[in-house]
Amino acid sequence: MKREIKLILLGAPGAGKGTQAEIISKKYSIPAISTGAIIRAAIKNGTEMGLAAKAYTDSGALVPDSVVIGIIKERLAEPDCERGFILDGFPRTVPQASALDEMGVEITDVISIEVADEKILERMSGRRVCKNCGATYHVKYNPSPLGDKCACGEELTVRADDDPEVVKSRLVTYHEMTEPLKDYYASKGKLKTVEGQEKLEDTTALVSAALEA
Repeated sequence: MKREIKLILLGAPGAGKGTQAEIISKKYSIPAISTGAIIRAAIKNGTEMGLAAKAYTDSGALVPDSVVIGIIKERLAEPDCERGFILDGFPRTVPQASALDEMGVEITDVISIEVADEKILERMSGRRVCKNCGATYHVKYNPSPLGDKCACGEELTVRADDDPEVVKSRLVTYHEMTEPLKDYYASKGKLKTVEGQEKLEDTTALVSAALEA
């Protein structure tokens, strides 16, 4: 019988957390929980915390930690989380992590996917998207057969958050705000680090080995 997995995935923007979360979710039949998605769902479903979040988003303000944590708590109480879950994008700070502990949420595993900043910049600044059909390419790793155009014939564009200066800013925020979580969870004996690889399947194999170690 597979053990219960309550996993937090850490890593810089572009390290591949979302992709690995999807793969682990399918393998272990546990939900991958993205903070942004559950806040939107809580607002749509009109839950108590969702209504609180809506008051902030409607006024253009950031949703405070207390409300985000309340929404996470609501989501983790749902039946599909009984056998485990994956948190992607939460916690982002040490105060959020300690709030999670205070809520009584038991985390079994924390995996940090390590990718050098230069590699992140190369990955994200080389990404190209098609506004017409949604296809994604990479100038180095997955170029379009039509060069600057998508296979559907539309011009390819760079997403605003893939602009090199934006990526650099996001990396600075990650190192300052989120990276301290590695020490936080290492002190609890829960942190495992995985070196992100060029090939997706190689990173997946290392993540899988870390979970099963």
